[in-house]
Amino acid sequence: MAARNTRLMRCTPDDLFAVLSDGWLYPVWVVGAARMRDVDEQWPREGSRIHHSLGVWPVMIHDQTEIVEWDPPRVLRLRPRAGILGRGVIRIDARPHAEGTAVTIAEEPVSGAAAVLPSLLWKPLLVLRNHECLNRLAFLAEGRREEREARELDHRTDTPEPAEGTPSPQARDDVREADV
Repeated sequence: MAARNTRLMRCTPDDLFAVLSDGWLYPVWVVGAARMRDVDEQWPREGSRIHHSLGVWPVMIHDQTEIVEWDPPRVLRLRPRAGILGRGVIRIDARPHAEGTAVTIAEEPVSGAAAVLPSLLWKPLLVLRNHECLNRLAFLAEGRREEREARELDHRTDTPEPAEGTPSPQARDDVREADV
C-alpha cells in the first residue's frame, strides 16, 4: 500500500548515508519540512529524534521524526509524527548499482487524517512529494561525492572575506532602496 519511488543517484551508498546522518539537513531534502528546531545529540542512533516544523509561516505544525532503523549504508526507517496529520513510516533503501546507487523511498501513513483516507487519495500525493524529495537528496549526496572526489570534503570553517565576492548591481540597488 505504500507510496514508492526509486531514483538512481550518481554517488555511493556511503555518500547518501553521510547526508542522511546529518539531521540538520532534513528540511533541505524533505518537501514540506520548513525548518529545524532541534536534533537529538545521539542522531542518527535508533530512537533519536529530529524536531522540525511543517507548513508555511504563520501556519506551522511542530513535527518530530524518530529513527526506527539505522543500518548504513543499506536502510533507514523513520517514523514522522505531525500532530493531527498523524504518524507515518518512511523507509529509504540504498542498493549499489553499476552507475551509482539505486535509492528507493517508501512511505505510508499509519494514523491520523491521511490514514483514514483511501490510498487512492494520499498515494499519488506522496509519490509526487517523494519524487522531489529524492531529487533534492540526490543533489546533496552527489554534491558530497564530488567534494569527496576533489578532496574538498572538509567542513568549511572559515567565513569568506567580503573581498572574495561581489554582489550584483541589482542587489546593490535593492540594498540602497531598502530601509534595512
